[in-house]
Amino acid sequence: MAEPLVLYSVSQRIASISINRPEKRNALNPELVQELTNSFIRASEDDEVKVVVLKANGAVFSAGADLAYLQQLQLNTYEENLADSENLKRLFTTIYYLPKIVIAQVEGHAIAGGCGLATVCDITFAVPEANFGYTEVKLGFVPAIVSCFLLRKTSETIAKRILLTGSLFAAEEALNYGLITFVTNKEEISHKVIDFALNLCNEASANSLMVTKQLIGQTTNPELEKSLSLAVQINARVRDTEDFKKGVASFLNKERIEW
Repeated sequence: MAEPLVLYSVSQRIASISINRPEKRNALNPELVQELTNSFIRASEDDEVKVVVLKANGAVFSAGADLAYLQQLQLNTYEENLADSENLKRLFTTIYYLPKIVIAQVEGHAIAGGCGLATVCDITFAVPEANFGYTEVKLGFVPAIVSCFLLRKTSETIAKRILLTGSLFAAEEALNYGLITFVTNKEEISHKVIDFALNLCNEASANSLMVTKQLIGQTTNPELEKSLSLAVQINARVRDTEDFKKGVASFLNKERIEW
């Protein structure tokens, strides 16, 4: 019997949601995106849960899109890519609008969509060894959906540096950019995350946490839904370009891309 793509458990009013594709570097595919979305909805509806922790099994937090998924995208129609982009948007907005606090525990590299997952959470802990990056432009793609959240966390100058170069950067840089909250060593990160979560559980009203999160989201992102709708269309449209097809083919064949 195949292992579940996402593991879910609850202890001390903390829900743990663990990405469980270590053999695929926790890469995202439609099934995993749906399972993650379902798990966050489950946590939001669970009266025994006050705080949610997102983490991943294995050495990599998430390497972005799955190889088989990338291959399938080249065969999709515009309508299919639009629907797929909507599903990805739904995952990110489910986390962003979740009425409970979401903490990311990043113990490995978080790339492209994986970087988006790490930075869309309310609080993000990462180990110093973790690299972050939005590498989409190197594949002829566009970091459309994740950019809507990135631009709310950092300046336009830094966003352009990150998104246009597609370069990886260390956890300390991510901290300086405002994308994550804490950098802590691997031996302590689990304890630090639990202590932080328990402090929220024991020292703050659930309703106050929810309303404060909503307040921050609504006052800093009044145009978020409009931006996301445009991003979904751009995401689907770019998947049909020759540059995207060339980039994915070169990536799959492990060939150097000549742009």
